Amino acid sequence: MSIIEEAKTLGLPKRIGSHSHIRGLGLDEKGEPRKIADGMVGQEEARKAAGIVVSMIKEGKMAGRGVLLVGPTGTGKTAIAVAIARELGEDTPFVEMSGSEIYSTELKKTELLMQTLRKSIGVRIKEKRLVYEGVVKDLKIKRVRHPYNPYVLVPREAKITLETKDDNVTLTVSQEIAEQFIQLGVRNNDVVWIDAETGRVFKEGRLKGASQLDLTTEKQLEVPAGPVKKEKEIVHTVTLHDLDILFASRRMGLELLLGFAASREISSDVRKAVDEEVKKLVNQGKAEIVPGVLFIDDAHMLDLETYSFLSRAMESELAPIIILATNRGLTKIRGTDIESPHGIPLDLLDRLLIIPTRPYTEDEIREIIRIRSDEEEIPLGEDALELLTKIGSEKSLRYAVQLMEPAKIISERKGKTKVTAEDIMEASKLFVEVKTSVEYVSKFEEKFLK
Repeated sequence: MSIIEEAKTLGLPKRIGSHSHIRGLGLDEKGEPRKIADGMVGQEEARKAAGIVVSMIKEGKMAGRGVLLVGPTGTGKTAIAVAIARELGEDTPFVEMSGSEIYSTELKKTELLMQTLRKSIGVRIKEKRLVYEGVVKDLKIKRVRHPYNPYVLVPREAKITLETKDDNVTLTVSQEIAEQFIQLGVRNNDVVWIDAETGRVFKEGRLKGASQLDLTTEKQLEVPAGPVKKEKEIVHTVTLHDLDILFASRRMGLELLLGFAASREISSDVRKAVDEEVKKLVNQGKAEIVPGVLFIDDAHMLDLETYSFLSRAMESELAPIIILATNRGLTKIRGTDIESPHGIPLDLLDRLLIIPTRPYTEDEIREIIRIRSDEEEIPLGEDALELLTKIGSEKSLRYAVQLMEPAKIISERKGKTKVTAEDIMEASKLFVEVKTSVEYVSKFEEKFLK
């Protein structure tokens, strides 16, 4: 069996997090930004510039270049990087790392960077597989106490009913599949399919008309036709790093498969062999290269060696789109006494298209909070929405978003169906923002350990 055949069941895990609602840059057919679209709010100039970058990428005119996003904390730099990846295609690999991560691993910096680069380059494979596909009409997850922590409940199994226009099937599935339902946030009226062989769950979207929201980022779909159990053409996207690991496992044997390879380097011979097989399959029309996005936040934390590596990587024939982000102005390059804009060497800055971001307005903050409340299923009353908007404007947007979940728990304990301003105020007293925390430490400075 070839490497590609073995890798078909890997796939790319769906990114779940604070930017999972983003579906693109929210541009019209002329490349102009809509005020609110695709989960994006505001930052019109930056989104328009990012749209031009996407066009350059699609036309193959980004060779030797990268992107630098510059702006204050909490101005949507990561959101724009995610949106660029979404614009390039749903299966476009997106890898996010912080500039400080390269100093907290047993791997050499160059090896870690090489692995990260290859995680950002996908190989798209098409094949037909047996799946269960339909609209979720009922989902019940059975939970039991964790064997090592009795205070934590974990899924044991799940029972799901899938329906199409012509069929209705109820399945009892394993713990692994139940965990995927939770991770993907699967609920009634979602359209999903389950790989009958591997158990991988894919959430395609939501049944058209099922959502009562005026604003939603979920794909709206019709009820699938035909039987629930069917043969479906599946597109798999795995990364070059996935293939490196599979090829290395053949050479290194059981040790790597048991997980002892986390601190091991992958030899250049392995990567060369993978590249040759992938190129052969591409030439045969059986695979397609998918350049992804490597996003490095806090880029000012990188050093000269890393910057040099990234410069060479940008010139490589097989390279992802490299996007850096920083909130620093004129500062020293790490490990040197040299001051440079954003802490980045001038020769690398010359290769970067620089996109600035600005602080959000109050109206934009309100819409962002509204989107997050929809995405996280936190029902906010109008008074709560206005108070969170005020907190986001006066303190920080991130702090306002962080208060939503604690406020929801407080609200539920009081038997409410919606989060109110009173719940937000109570949460803000329990969980303070940075400025208040500093004031607290200063007030009781003599009582803290030195």
